[in-house]
Amino acid sequence: MISVHMVPVPRSTVVAYRDDGPFSRGMGALVAGQLPPLPPAIAGAFVTGILLLVGVGGTDGLAVFAPAVALLLAGPGSSHPHDGRLDWFVPPILRTTEYVFVAAVCFGHDLHPVMIFALLGAMAFHHYDLVYRIRQRVYPPHWLATAGLGWDGRMLVVAAGVIIGQMTAVCVLLTVYLWCLFGWESMTCWLAAPRSGVDAADTGTPD
Repeated sequence: MISVHMVPVPRSTVVAYRDDGPFSRGMGALVAGQLPPLPPAIAGAFVTGILLLVGVGGTDGLAVFAPAVALLLAGPGSSHPHDGRLDWFVPPILRTTEYVFVAAVCFGHDLHPVMIFALLGAMAFHHYDLVYRIRQRVYPPHWLATAGLGWDGRMLVVAAGVIIGQMTAVCVLLTVYLWCLFGWESMTCWLAAPRSGVDAADTGTPD
């Protein structure tokens, strides 16, 4: 019998959609929610985009870390309640920038397209599952964000693969790890979720 502790959905679901890793959450803890999340997310995404456009993603030196470090500008905003009118833009900005960075670095280092698709697919599966869970009021455990590395950790791992000269091996291991982690945790959570609660959320019936 599968038993999974159901974690209540946070007060702000926008924060839950961010999928912050340990680095981003740690930076957010330093400012204690005092920094609005949208401006730093836009600034980080803009700088990351410029760096990728000039070809940083295809380099073999430490410069490949620059886009990931630039997006970490969004980290301090992770502790904010995201209750502003436009704060819902933050998760899509983080998602888009993460996917573009991973694709740019992988294509820039001649990884097979199937491998790139599999890695991006693992991240997309997790994010889709996260959105659907929150809609059904079945929130994933807090440890999953840490184990899944977050958008910040995944970007840094991909960049590290370039630095150590083992891009293919690192991406294969990361892909297998993410699919196993997200697939297993999602399956066990949904199998253990009370069916009545899911049905109520689907029909809009109050709990």
